[in-house]
Amino acid sequence: MAETVRVALLEERLEHFEIFVSRLDSAIEKLAEVNNNVSLMLAVHEERISKRESLDSVLFDKLDKLRDKMDIDHNVVSKRLSLLERKLWIAIGALGASIVLSSPQAIKLAKPLLSDTGSAIMTPAVTLVHGSH
Repeated sequence: MAETVRVALLEERLEHFEIFVSRLDSAIEKLAEVNNNVSLMLAVHEERISKRESLDSVLFDKLDKLRDKMDIDHNVVSKRLSLLERKLWIAIGALGASIVLSSPQAIKLAKPLLSDTGSAIMTPAVTLVHGSH
């Protein structure tokens, strides 16, 4: 009789063990599903990251080209403005010179300078200081 009790006790423990093993199998299957889902999500995210990196690369290339074009355009505009400014100052100088030279007072002042070259030569002046000869 003790043997039958012992066998019954072992059978009961075996049933509990079978329930535990089936629950463990179920948990392992669920973990495998979760693992597969996480792997799929990681693959999708990796694909998105690689697409974003390639898009970023294309955008940076376009920005570099745009910056280079803007630098070239800026240099061209700067040169044109410099040339225009130079021409403007030349025109203002020529206009000022023509106004000054066309006025009667300016002609009177310029006449001695433009006439005889001998009158422009200075004669040395000797000054005596106390007691020097």
